[in-house]
Amino acid sequence: MKIISINTGSSSLKFSLFNMDKEEVIASGLFERIGLEGSSYTIKFNGEKIKEEIELANHTDAVKVLLEKLISLNIIKSLEEINGVGHRLVHGKDKYSKSVLITDEVVEDLMKFKDFAPLHNPANVLGINAFREVLREVPMVGVFDTAFHQTMKQEEYLYPVPYEWYQNYGVRKYGFHGTSHRYITKKISQELKRNDLKIISCHVGNGGSITAIKDGKCVDTSMGFTPLAGIMMGTRSGDVDSSIIPYVMEQEGLNASEVVDALNKRSGLLGISEKSSDMRDVVAGMEEGDEKCRLAFDMYTRKVTNYIAQYYVLLGGADVIVFTAGLGENSVPFRRKVCENLACLGIKLDEKANNCMGELRKISAEDSSVLVYTIPTDEELMIAEDTKRIINEIG
Repeated sequence: MKIISINTGSSSLKFSLFNMDKEEVIASGLFERIGLEGSSYTIKFNGEKIKEEIELANHTDAVKVLLEKLISLNIIKSLEEINGVGHRLVHGKDKYSKSVLITDEVVEDLMKFKDFAPLHNPANVLGINAFREVLREVPMVGVFDTAFHQTMKQEEYLYPVPYEWYQNYGVRKYGFHGTSHRYITKKISQELKRNDLKIISCHVGNGGSITAIKDGKCVDTSMGFTPLAGIMMGTRSGDVDSSIIPYVMEQEGLNASEVVDALNKRSGLLGISEKSSDMRDVVAGMEEGDEKCRLAFDMYTRKVTNYIAQYYVLLGGADVIVFTAGLGENSVPFRRKVCENLACLGIKLDEKANNCMGELRKISAEDSSVLVYTIPTDEELMIAEDTKRIINEIG
């Protein structure tokens, strides 16, 4: 069975083609600047990489080129080999607690919920419609970022604001990166051969979220009504006092949207270091004696530490802490510092084991009170697995 996993942006389309009989990637790639000048595509397969500039007026053009190239490059023989398409969908509000077969109702809901993810839901619909136009008979499945977090209790997902805001406007914590946290839960459960684990999953990349998981279900997560909440990130502030917004509006003569834009795009590591949103650059600057980089690193690792500690208490202890995504998988100093901050809980790293990048590995010392692992996340595979399962269910 061959499944395509799709992640659609407003001017981009990322894909991975899987042979699900072996759960392996046959080809992957990215279509960029769709509808803009200088559009192009990149396709990787069999150790090769093909990149070409090509005019892409819209997402349907991108899908047509993608499918044509899969055939002309002999990656597949015909479109009949494609059994399903899985779409990453960002926001399903509290209606969708699992992946679903995409219907007209699902598409309508995505647009109905667009105010909750204005940059993502409309783009997701563009991708769905483009594939529907070209692959009319192929079943499609929607995999929601927010779905995994729908097991949170009200005491965790509600904000202490007027209750009518929740009733009337859906103001509550939704959480994101759910597909990644669900994948991590599956992988560490397989690794430790247990389904009753207390897991603290740390998806830390340019964006980041920490999730408390018990018996395979989300108990709480750091991102909130939007992905701006929670830990400090590459360019996002994470949690701040909301009164900052009207104060800065008055001081700088900005409107609310402009201040929120600054909190999303000019804060976090970039805002404090004034150097970069990339932790590699921040660490390099810190090693060269840049005090703002040192401050950014210490703040970042402290914010992550605080959420891990909070969830350790919430779960009544933890069996395992998992680091994943770009920073979590690859930054040795980041993991070291966070675990040093958690030493009072008896958490200890094996320094030699921690010297790794992008692999599934236990990095805690033998006498650590909590296991610590790095696990590369694979949201695309999770999307493909859900798509395969639902297609098999519908016969």
